[in-house]
Amino acid sequence: MTAEMALQLGRALAYLVRNGPHRHRIVIGKDTRLSGYMLEQAIASGICSMGVDVMLCGPLPTPGIAFITQSMRADAGVVISASHNPYQDNGIKFFSRDGFKLPDEMELRIEQLLLDGADGDGAEDFRALRPTATRIGKAKRIDDAIGRYAQFLKTIFPKDLTLDGLTIVVDCAHGAAYHTAPAVFEELGAKVIALNVKPDGKNINESCGAVHPEGMAKVIQRHGADLGLALDGDADRVILADETGKIVDGDAIMALVGRDLIRQRTLAKKTVVATVMSNLGLERSLAEVGGKVVRTAVGDRYVVEEMRRSGYNFGGEQSGHLIFLDHVTTGDGVAAALNVLAVMRREQQPLSALARCFVAFPQALVNVVVREKRPIAELPEVGKAIAAAEKALGSEGRVLVRFSGTENKVRVLVEGPDAKRIRALGDGIAEELKKALA
Repeated sequence: MTAEMALQLGRALAYLVRNGPHRHRIVIGKDTRLSGYMLEQAIASGICSMGVDVMLCGPLPTPGIAFITQSMRADAGVVISASHNPYQDNGIKFFSRDGFKLPDEMELRIEQLLLDGADGDGAEDFRALRPTATRIGKAKRIDDAIGRYAQFLKTIFPKDLTLDGLTIVVDCAHGAAYHTAPAVFEELGAKVIALNVKPDGKNINESCGAVHPEGMAKVIQRHGADLGLALDGDADRVILADETGKIVDGDAIMALVGRDLIRQRTLAKKTVVATVMSNLGLERSLAEVGGKVVRTAVGDRYVVEEMRRSGYNFGGEQSGHLIFLDHVTTGDGVAAALNVLAVMRREQQPLSALARCFVAFPQALVNVVVREKRPIAELPEVGKAIAAAEKALGSEGRVLVRFSGTENKVRVLVEGPDAKRIRALGDGIAEELKKALA
């Protein structure tokens, strides 16, 4: 991820959003990584060089950029962040004008522009476009971006409830929410114990935040807090811990929130959207109150796409990406925590009691390093092993075999009531994969 690449990405995005004679605007935000300064300026330069204006937000959570993009009616939004990765890494995310992540086909068009300089056969070469004089773009800072986003977050929490009397531990991972998150909970009435809110460009996610929630859990126990939350570097996901310091994973949160939304008669089609990685316990918990689960491929973007396509309003991932589509367009760690706190306040129960509605099925996860990623359907012996495992489990379990999107690995997940049995079934499938691909 170089400055040169960032500049070209900025130019390509600006080229694609230009759709008329009016001035176009693109919002740019970032987390707290050292490289964010360099990439921010490079992307802004690329955008301005195409005659499009830039609005700079500085450090702000990913969902905050989505919100600012939508609320200010900008043509697109850019987030410079590598999420939960260490500071040496960085990445770039794009949002469309409605605050949703760009669809795959739009990202492919941007890649095509970078590779070929043209958007399809016979199209002009965008690299030759060089507005000059008054036609170049200009950049300005949005000084109140943090305040706008914090005010929006507070509107998510029910007006008839407060956080008065609660003590909340907030681990910001030295990341993008280090200003926003503590302020929101304090202004709603909670006593906040803020952790890791002194970013220096190199300490983002370092032994803290959603990747390392154990520190947050210890502080809960030390101070007798009512709840703890650990955000990742760009604050689009959250890991929660109850008043005992026990981690409550995303599936348990989806179960308790989904059940509450069903009670409130506000869960669209009584359905929660989750990925193929979510535990069977989520389906069982929601079924007890007449709800169901629809599954998607792994990735919060696919959860959101299914929600929008089919008219659902709540979904998420086991990892803590939770999307409340009535309020936000992408995963939002602070928004998720506020929704859980609303359930706690309504029910007058601690998180530990609410989370008992979810009982996880044992899972066996086996990773196999492979030399190539051939379709599973082309591996007959692997197929036989999967079919045998599915027959053995029946309706009491499930089998998932998928290739990693980022590594040369195939992941085998077997779920069922008997831990020893599912481990044996998972190992059997893994052995066949090794024979075929390792």
